[in-house]
Amino acid sequence: MTSRDKSPAQEAGSGRSPSEGGAPQQKASWLGVTSLSVGVFALVMSEFLPASLLSRVAADLDVTEGVAGQSVAITAIVAAISGLIIPVVLSRIDRRHLMIALSLLAVASDLLVAVAPSYPVLLAARVLLGIAIGGFWALAISITARLVPASRLGFGLTIVNVGVSLATVAAVPLGTLLGEIWGWRTVFALAAGVGMIAVVLQVVALPSIPSVPSGGFRPLLQTLRSRLIQVCLFSMALMGAGHFAGFTYIRPAADEVGGFDADQLAVLLLVYGVGIVVGNLVAGPLADRTLRIAALLFPLVLGLAMIAFALTGGNAVALFAAAALWGVGFGALPTVISTWLARAEPRHLESVGGLQTAVFQVAIALGAFVGGLLVDGVGVQSAVILGGLAAVLGAVILVVVKPRRPLGEEAAEGDIKGEVTV
Repeated sequence: MTSRDKSPAQEAGSGRSPSEGGAPQQKASWLGVTSLSVGVFALVMSEFLPASLLSRVAADLDVTEGVAGQSVAITAIVAAISGLIIPVVLSRIDRRHLMIALSLLAVASDLLVAVAPSYPVLLAARVLLGIAIGGFWALAISITARLVPASRLGFGLTIVNVGVSLATVAAVPLGTLLGEIWGWRTVFALAAGVGMIAVVLQVVALPSIPSVPSGGFRPLLQTLRSRLIQVCLFSMALMGAGHFAGFTYIRPAADEVGGFDADQLAVLLLVYGVGIVVGNLVAGPLADRTLRIAALLFPLVLGLAMIAFALTGGNAVALFAAAALWGVGFGALPTVISTWLARAEPRHLESVGGLQTAVFQVAIALGAFVGGLLVDGVGVQSAVILGGLAAVLGAVILVVVKPRRPLGEEAAEGDIKGEVTV
């Protein structure tokens, strides 16, 4: 076997007893990776469906729209916690069985939401979804790394993240359309059906992926001591929070900057969604070839496009172009960051996945919160501009980190700090 055919874990773990990320690689299974993508699609769709059904959910359960919106927040909070805990407390379970169980948990959540007689029951169902999302995402990087050759890790993560892209494009508009026709409860029942399709594909396509000794929370703490990981997570937090500081308020921003009505906004969001798909498809191959260039390029595109969006002066063509580039930049982000983290710390991929999940979910909440303060205190354009600047800053910080060894090469025990250059 050549070095190009080895998994990151294999490259990092030669001569060592396997650690959490150093398990023997499975036989390459692209169909297995595709089944993960369908699972991600079902999870992301379920997570963001309330955004398109908020008014109907609130009216039916007799709560305000603001209260109903907390069903999204509670899911993100639980996902952040479960992403750190599940890989550790369920370390002895075959990863194939665990991923299927998490997908089934998401199906149960959607079905419970569909029949929820009250808001507390709906919240309980969304807690189940948060557990499923956090665990699934935490394990996705390590499982993908064990199913594809190391030289194709970026492409493998691109396939997984296609599910994110398609769900981002489809969930909100489809939820709105079908909710008007059939009602919000039916939409969640349909989401449960999509989840079952993902379960069936995982049962058929995912090979057995034996667990490896986790060492409890020690690998997580060990990973956190890596300066390279610390900087990458901080950079990702800046990029993610910056994005959501602007995107959460894209509707009032489009109205204020371009005077867009609801129909024009729908077209704008479609253009943005197409950009997300394109960004994701391009990111993986580029990350496999030149990871540092990808890590700088796409966050820069994201940040500069956000700034341009706010400063178009009402020019519709410029606004649509900025939205498309905004989508390209953000669509590439999950694949680029996942690849960077996997190469930075290949020994503890489940810890890396858990940390990425936790930090990104916190970034969503933080970005929306800070953006809201800016919108109310200064104006919606300020939220978009400062969000874009945060994304640019995150990119610059990430690429000035110069590791002492090539990304993906195992550090000596206790020497995983990297160094920062300016």
